[in-house]
Amino acid sequence: MSDNNQIENCFIVEEPEAITASDIDERHHTALLVEYLVQTEYQELPLAVIEGMKALTLDWLASALAGKDFYPSDLFRQYASMMGPDNGSSTIFGSKKRSSPYFAALVNGACGHLLEQDDLHNRSVFHPATVVFPALLAACEDLNASGEAFLLAATMGYEAGIRIGEFLGRSHYRVFHTTSTVGSISAAVAVGKLMNFNREEMLNLIGNAATQSAGVWAFLEDAADSKQLHTAKANANGLLAAYMTQMGLKGAKNSLEGVQGLGVGMTQKCDPSALSDGLGERWASIETSFKYHASCRHTHPAGDALLQLMRDEELSYREIVKVEVFVHQAAIDVLGAVTEPQSIHQAKFSMGTVLGLLAVHGRAGLFEFEQYSLTDLEVIAFRKKVSMTFDPEIDAAYPREWRGKVRVETLDGEQYIATLRYPKGDPENPLSKIELEQKFEQLLQFSGDQDLLANSEELIAMVWQLEKMKSLRELTALIQHS
Repeated sequence: MSDNNQIENCFIVEEPEAITASDIDERHHTALLVEYLVQTEYQELPLAVIEGMKALTLDWLASALAGKDFYPSDLFRQYASMMGPDNGSSTIFGSKKRSSPYFAALVNGACGHLLEQDDLHNRSVFHPATVVFPALLAACEDLNASGEAFLLAATMGYEAGIRIGEFLGRSHYRVFHTTSTVGSISAAVAVGKLMNFNREEMLNLIGNAATQSAGVWAFLEDAADSKQLHTAKANANGLLAAYMTQMGLKGAKNSLEGVQGLGVGMTQKCDPSALSDGLGERWASIETSFKYHASCRHTHPAGDALLQLMRDEELSYREIVKVEVFVHQAAIDVLGAVTEPQSIHQAKFSMGTVLGLLAVHGRAGLFEFEQYSLTDLEVIAFRKKVSMTFDPEIDAAYPREWRGKVRVETLDGEQYIATLRYPKGDPENPLSKIELEQKFEQLLQFSGDQDLLANSEELIAMVWQLEKMKSLRELTALIQHS
């Protein structure tokens, strides 16, 4: 950094142009984003956005309900029971007791990200659902909000979070878990929209949320549980920011683009124009991808390419002696630390394990990870055949496109290459409505919660009719009493 006016490798901020608390106008991307968030009404949402948001809600609900009874979700419930009320307004998944919105958001935020089945937006490398829906659902119960209000607020949480993730960019993601850092703001925006914040309140809100942004990737090295803490705290942070802003707490209005904001402190190269990119014309929420495999999304392009190659060439995993996976740099950064996974969750970040499950068992779903990822000798043997190689062309396309490319060598010395532009679940290669409903059922089956499973059809039907729901309490009542 050469002086206070020039930020190397990021962007140049000249003091007269920097946003100040008393000078927010249309020149600045944060202000444009805030104006959009405040002004947008439900009637302006395209039908595709509304239907897409219901699909995203269903997908998150399945992930969170399936993850509620697995470690460390139980620890978060214990903490909420110890520190929070047991007669509050908001539902905690996995408990018959109700707590405050804050603790409900905390617990449900941990549940939704645990099984690696929640959605992802490619260009921002951000999981919106798990840091929008838990906080928003808790607030909707507290405020007795309608389905329309829920869908509008969720959409604004997605639109803001995705653009802030794109603003922070690739260099942020090398150290920071974007879902965690941006998640505090995304959750806050969703709840602030539900509360009908005006322009000044929304600016304060973003500042109050941004100052809580945190979460680094170090947990991958030693199979730590920090990733669940990331999403739990992001939701709780967003709830805290929204309720405190409503009470009058002032937030820094220069927390994104300013010389002491996130764009300087948390990234080497940011793009302020991303904050206002296509507002009202580009609906980022419908760019979001659904997960087909129960693993880190960085493994999906290669996994789909390998499956395609094995089908096309009629290869058995027993014939394969080597798999070279060509990847973007972020895949190496995130997956490279996991060489010999020590937990099921860590195995979801092992390229070799994911490809081993797909090659040997044909699937890398929750059941396969639970049964085979750490103990199946054939999966372990296949894992050791897999290597990752940086590919400049794939890296140049990332994160706009998450491309897959694998080169396979067989016992008889033959080599085969398969490439894939869009993994299953991308908008260009989508899951159908039937596939989404099947995923919902499969996740509830995995959870082992027979009461929920018995009500799965009713839950699915309620989500597809969310815009007609007078109160979100109808949905959570069915969940809690199942």
